[in-house]
Amino acid sequence: MDKIHEECGVFGIYSPEDRQVAFDIYNGLVALQHRGQESAGISVSDTGGSKGNILTKKGMGLVHEVFGQEDLPGLKGNIGVGHVRYSTAGGSTAENAQPIAMNYIKGCLALVHNGQILDVEEIKKAQMYRGQAHYTTSDTEVLAYEIISERVKTDSIEDAVLHMAEKIRGGFACIVMSPRKLVGFRDPYGIKPLVLGRKGEDYILASESAAVSSVGGAFIRDIKPGEIIVISEQGIKSNESLCGPKQAHCVFEYIYFARSDSVIDGIEVYDARFRAGKALARGSGVEADVVVGVPDSGLIAAEGYAEEADIPFALAFHKNSYIGRSFIKPTDEERRSAVHMKLNVLRHTVKDKRVVLIDDSIVRGTTMRQIVEMLREAGAKEVHVRISSPPFLYPCYYGTDVPNSRQLIASEHSREEIQKAIGADSLYYLRIEDFTAMVGDLPLCAACFNSQYPV
Repeated sequence: MDKIHEECGVFGIYSPEDRQVAFDIYNGLVALQHRGQESAGISVSDTGGSKGNILTKKGMGLVHEVFGQEDLPGLKGNIGVGHVRYSTAGGSTAENAQPIAMNYIKGCLALVHNGQILDVEEIKKAQMYRGQAHYTTSDTEVLAYEIISERVKTDSIEDAVLHMAEKIRGGFACIVMSPRKLVGFRDPYGIKPLVLGRKGEDYILASESAAVSSVGGAFIRDIKPGEIIVISEQGIKSNESLCGPKQAHCVFEYIYFARSDSVIDGIEVYDARFRAGKALARGSGVEADVVVGVPDSGLIAAEGYAEEADIPFALAFHKNSYIGRSFIKPTDEERRSAVHMKLNVLRHTVKDKRVVLIDDSIVRGTTMRQIVEMLREAGAKEVHVRISSPPFLYPCYYGTDVPNSRQLIASEHSREEIQKAIGADSLYYLRIEDFTAMVGDLPLCAACFNSQYPV
């Protein structure tokens, strides 16, 4: 689908008991599958075993494609990290699948990473100059080398992470596993999400609270922007020395990325999307017979719009969740075919009706044009498109695949031109000022809409 995609999801767990955590990591990654669908991986270690023993399994594909029934029993360990990836930097290759596991003079580590480092080329040059790395292919590998460089000079993995984090800029949420500890850290602006949870005596770090719930755990709190949290046999320690006064949480977590049952930085995602729909209705009302949403993230905003506008809400599409991922189809014709295979219109919902169609975004406009055509072919008299985000105008530099401005239809065309291009009877977007209605006073990064980059 013509959507913006998140780079990845991370998951880590520490159990003080002698048990295998790989099964929980697997289930956590399945819950985070929406954040990355190109590769998956798990690394584990046994805190009671020999120091320096990390087992890793990773590969290209969905979680269930990478891990068969025979794989998880062999990943023995009571501490571990996992990752699902959608590439924005570094390319979609097996070499860039995570976790990145490395051995060094004081031991070993495994790292999983969500986001993007802005000054990564400068860090690479410094690493090559000191002979540490001749060639690195991803931000994650650069971070791992930088932690190792600091670790040989410090007394603990958490000190190495702190010194590394002081050097880098960007949007990121990372989990580092040493053979004895789990360390999570988040960029000082809180652009990328990271949460802490608990399952019995086990502690969990994850991109979303829904992943904690999926393994039977309970959400404790969000990791603070800039916070470094260390989990070991001594319990939990927190270092807030990098926490600053300015925050900028990615608004698209609430619009599209996160699961609707997640809570991110104190905001329930479902409620945020519902309120966005209500705000959209207040700013762009139209006479209509039914409000429908594009599955899945457009549905909640559509419910909010319908309630505010006092227009019936109905389901207009059957979504086939077992069709391949259309956004990685290699040609426009194959993408078009995949959209029709993935979505089928329920004719009785729209026939002879004036339809308000809600979706979370328009990127290039290709998918929306097809969906409008499908509604008209099913008998809709009018199709009024409402988008629960502002127009995309600028690229993202923090690990989200907002393309360059030339590929964003709104950066090259007016609203009226886009309306004509997608074949709609009218088109309106959520306004930036409506974000307050959506998430209250939570400070946001909305640079892809207004070019106000926090870093």
